[in-house]
Amino acid sequence: MTGMSGQGSSQRRDARVPSVEATQPAPAGGRRRRLLGMGAIGAAFLAGAAIGPIIAVPTIQAFAQDSGRAETYRLLNLFGDVFERIRAEYVEQVNDRDVIESAINGMLQGLDPHSSYMNPRSFRDMQVQTRGEFGGLGIEVTQENGYVKVISPIDETPAARAGVKPGDLITHINGQSTQGLTLQEAVEQMRGERGTQIRLTIRREGERAPVELTLTRDVIRPQVARFRLEGGDIAYVRLTAFNEQTEAALRRAITTMRQQAGGNLKGLILDLRNNPGGLLDQAVQVADDFLDQGEIVSTRARRAEDAQRWNARAGDIAQGLPMVVLINGGSASASEIVAGALQDHRRAVVMGVKSFGKGSVQTVMPIPGNGAIRLTTARYYTPSGRSIQATGIEPDIEVLATRPDPNAPHRDREADLRRALRNDNGERTTEQQPPATPPPPLNLPAGVQDRVVKMPAEGAPAFDPTKPETDHQLQQAVQFLRNLASAQGGPQRRAQR
Repeated sequence: MTGMSGQGSSQRRDARVPSVEATQPAPAGGRRRRLLGMGAIGAAFLAGAAIGPIIAVPTIQAFAQDSGRAETYRLLNLFGDVFERIRAEYVEQVNDRDVIESAINGMLQGLDPHSSYMNPRSFRDMQVQTRGEFGGLGIEVTQENGYVKVISPIDETPAARAGVKPGDLITHINGQSTQGLTLQEAVEQMRGERGTQIRLTIRREGERAPVELTLTRDVIRPQVARFRLEGGDIAYVRLTAFNEQTEAALRRAITTMRQQAGGNLKGLILDLRNNPGGLLDQAVQVADDFLDQGEIVSTRARRAEDAQRWNARAGDIAQGLPMVVLINGGSASASEIVAGALQDHRRAVVMGVKSFGKGSVQTVMPIPGNGAIRLTTARYYTPSGRSIQATGIEPDIEVLATRPDPNAPHRDREADLRRALRNDNGERTTEQQPPATPPPPLNLPAGVQDRVVKMPAEGAPAFDPTKPETDHQLQQAVQFLRNLASAQGGPQRRAQR
């Protein structure tokens, strides 16, 4: 699950690390098996080929296989003919590698929204982003009115040292306007090797003239886990992606906040909003951090023998503290694995709005000297057997970030993407694939859930990511945990279960 995210509509992007989907690398020795499996045409004609008992099945099978191979060779010849025609007749001279790579990418993207080809540069970028460090400036950005807007600079990075501020609009990069660039294109221009320079032109509120800044890129280690205490009694941690640093950063965050609170913690909020996913093993480890036992997630591939299952080990780093997991339409893939596991085990209350709905696993298969392919190889299922593919995680308690606006643009989810995989919940009836069951109902003290306010008050200030007090979903999660602690008799009651 790498690459960006099948969430094509998400406008928030991290200049430190682009969004990633839940990905698993091809296992040693498994790459060849998977690649060879792509060529298995099989005897698809067998199902209706036998017209009477006088025809022997082995003969039919051999004929079908031969016919399948012949058709495959004919289509490969067609590809070669088209390629040669392009080389000879296209209005401008073409680069053979570019044409072939585009054809390969088209073949993969024709399967589903998340399979694709990565050329050597894209493959290196993917490896960098999953390691969690790269050369860049150290700013988290979004897009507003066609310009790149700074959400926040990271402490002790080139951006912070140069005086970049939240709310700055980056209008030019090295003298070239950012108008017309996608957010990803702008992010790629701001990244680069350590020690190289870049010039930013910034429009800043309160400044009459543009601000010109020259920055020197450095190694950026993203703050994949941002955390703070809310009011001294609620631990809040936001995970921005699932890379190789995520689980360790989460553990450090909770340890730090527990020390800061001095035993007064009433609850924990795990914020997975707009987290587009990342590495499968990191999702498993994060969920495992809060579960003592039971299944975390399972994956089922084309062949039954390739199914896998991950179970939790004893140990809860939150020591039983009540939890809320915040999700929204930008929570995808690895984020949904974590939310689904904690919801099914009733370890946490899931709050927010329905998640993105990406329930597939991509395996990255390197092609020596030629980048890699990212191929959808499995679906994943929550502990209760649910596939969230194209449906998403439904929150236990719905809380809207803003009041409904009929004129607001529709935010695409997995089900809106072309060629999205179907949801197969209704098809799994074998003993190995039991039917899906909904998570058990919430068991909350009377009145706690009723006090949650579904949407902001009319006239409430617009959400500003730099001002937590404008974050309605977060504030409702904080108050919910305080009300729950009060109803249960204090912060230590559940921790001592």
